[in-house]
Amino acid sequence: MEPHITAPRPRRPRPKVVTLTDAAADRVKEIMARADKPYAGLRVGVKNGGCAGSEYIIEYADAADPLDEVVEDHGVTILIEPKAVLFLIGAEIDYEVSRISSRFVFRNPNETDACGCGESVTIQPAAEEQ
Repeated sequence: MEPHITAPRPRRPRPKVVTLTDAAADRVKEIMARADKPYAGLRVGVKNGGCAGSEYIIEYADAADPLDEVVEDHGVTILIEPKAVLFLIGAEIDYEVSRISSRFVFRNPNETDACGCGESVTIQPAAEEQ
């Protein structure tokens, strides 16, 4: 009797861990175009720190690490550190310009609190879907 061989089931597309607004994507493209060397993308993560417990990290990435979650959005490559994925699921990164400042802003459904200065946040890992 021959073994029963089945084709692998196609996987449904996974939702993006983070997304960029048009303004954020345009600003990232502008910054990357003026960088001193080509980069693989933008590394996004979370680190312990600040008065609320966590801080977002955005920096140039020379290369993707093997365990990075790679997100392509609006023509921008975003590399997410593995330990940050559960804290960033569903987050949107925007770029805001006001009369006195310009900055990247995270709109994260996993945030439960933020400090008064806006530099640090309290983030809970995304809940498991039932």
